[in-house]
Amino acid sequence: MALRYDCSTASGRTDGLSTAARAVRRGELVVLPTDTVYGIGADAFNADAVDRLLGAKGRDRAMPSPVLVASPEALHDLVAELPKQGWALVEAFWPGGLTLVARHLPSLTWDLGETHGTVAVRMPSHPVALELLAETGPMAVSSANLTGRPSPQDCDAAQDMLGDSVAVYLDGGPTEAAVASSIVDLTGPAPVLRRAGAISAHALRAVVPDLLEP
Repeated sequence: MALRYDCSTASGRTDGLSTAARAVRRGELVVLPTDTVYGIGADAFNADAVDRLLGAKGRDRAMPSPVLVASPEALHDLVAELPKQGWALVEAFWPGGLTLVARHLPSLTWDLGETHGTVAVRMPSHPVALELLAETGPMAVSSANLTGRPSPQDCDAAQDMLGDSVAVYLDGGPTEAAVASSIVDLTGPAPVLRRAGAISAHALRAVVPDLLEP
């Protein structure tokens, strides 16, 4: 049976984070609040756990999971090369609702799905998410919904959809944003906005004027 912790209390947050971190290390799934919507997460370097994450959502490998990190410095261990536009976006919008797609280091032993050598990375601003990531390291995290259903803004909605496929639920209250993160692809000659979301194209273009929209 899934465990659920109220992270609005000091004891609930401490116990929940500790239990969730242990669950992630065992290859189990956790639900956590982010600054956009609730996410379902697993150890990014545990292929079986990531496969369970995709299965819990009813999602196939053609839609690989993004990765959440606790700091911009983590990019050095994940990404082969981030162009100067990428670092400018990190400085302006991390932590926050911006996901960056870049080529991952070929030496990494992970399997996030059919990524074609890329990884989508974000640093969230929710303190519960950041504390968990600081304990676990990079996590594969996708929105905590069944594929085709709305992304949840509270823990109840996530638990109603995912049930006991998740080991630990961290209830951080309603999330701030009703929309998912914006996604900027940095793998080509110019940055491309792949998904408009929490950060507007206007705000992104103020930092990266050559941003393209497909």
